[in-house]
Amino acid sequence: MKCWIVMPARNEARTIGGVIDGLHREGWKNIIVVDDGSTDGTAEIARAKGTVVVSHERNLGLGAALRTGLEEALRRGADCAVTFDADGQHDPKEVRRMVEAIDGADLVIGSRRFVNVPLNKRFGNFMLNLITRLMGGPLLDSQSGMRAFSRRALETIKIRSDRYEVSSEIVINARRNGLRIREVPVKCYFTDYSKARGTTIASGIRIFLRLIKLRALYG
Repeated sequence: MKCWIVMPARNEARTIGGVIDGLHREGWKNIIVVDDGSTDGTAEIARAKGTVVVSHERNLGLGAALRTGLEEALRRGADCAVTFDADGQHDPKEVRRMVEAIDGADLVIGSRRFVNVPLNKRFGNFMLNLITRLMGGPLLDSQSGMRAFSRRALETIKIRSDRYEVSSEIVINARRNGLRIREVPVKCYFTDYSKARGTTIASGIRIFLRLIKLRALYG
């Protein structure tokens, strides 16, 4: 299969070079970096590493970056796409497991093993998982940034949200379109840097409110 890695990134100059190097070592050369309004040289580093870089002139949010990246992968003839965080949290060795799991599924979620994660982030993830289940997406880790999409999923899932609620939206959208969803356990490395990124309690509340609006859209 022709597989593309889609990596949303905003101000990840500190880590993105090493993340791309790790993917290259595992044999993944087709990489799309969506520079979401970075001001620190993220795009320049990614371009120097030989990736396809698509830039937003200003920060639009995680959902918008994923939408741009997945559409670009589809435009380039992807049979599958794997979303991968730029902060060093994900293990490049797990990508192959994700791609292999696409055989017999349309959307594969990498269920993270929560080790060395602050209690507030565990609690926030639990609550967002609960909300996602109530809206039709019963998964262990709906908020994981490592996902694999089949060609069918790339063509079917239309991302509407621009911000962090996109993680729940993808699962809900897939479930309501009858796509086959699978979860596989993946390793994650929660460094001080990666733990400082991502959602907060305040952003979790905003995600909840936006998910209520999405529910109205999806019916």
